[in-house]
Amino acid sequence: MNVKTLICNCKGLDPFRYADMNSLPFEIESEFDVTYAAVHPQLCAEGGNQILQDVLRSAENDPDTYVMVCACQEETQAKLFKKALRSTEFDAKHFVPLDIRNTTNDGILDRIRERLNELADPNKPRH
Repeated sequence: MNVKTLICNCKGLDPFRYADMNSLPFEIESEFDVTYAAVHPQLCAEGGNQILQDVLRSAENDPDTYVMVCACQEETQAKLFKKALRSTEFDAKHFVPLDIRNTTNDGILDRIRERLNELADPNKPRH
C-alpha cells in the first residue's frame, strides 16, 4: 500500500491553530510508511485543486496507491474535491479524507494511525 499525504492548512484558520504545520510533514514521514507528506495553504483553492489533480493523476494506474487528504470535515472534502476527483481516473475509493481540525500534531498522528490501520484491515469496522 502506497499512501501520498496532502495536508491543508486552510489559510491558518482557527480550527488549525493547534497544529504545527512546519513540523507535521516530517513527523508524518518519520512515523508512518507513506510515500510523502506535503502541506498546502488551501487545497480547495485553484492552485490546491491543481496539485490534488496532479497527485490523483499520477496514481490513476496504481491500484495500490491511496491519497490521504488531511484537512477539514470529511463530508466537506467530498464536496470541495468532487470536481478534482471527477477530472481524473483515480479510484475514488482510494481517496481518503481525514478531518484534522482542532487537534495538535500528536492528535493528527493518532487520527492518521487509526485511518491507516483501517485501510490495512478493510474488514475492521470504521469508528
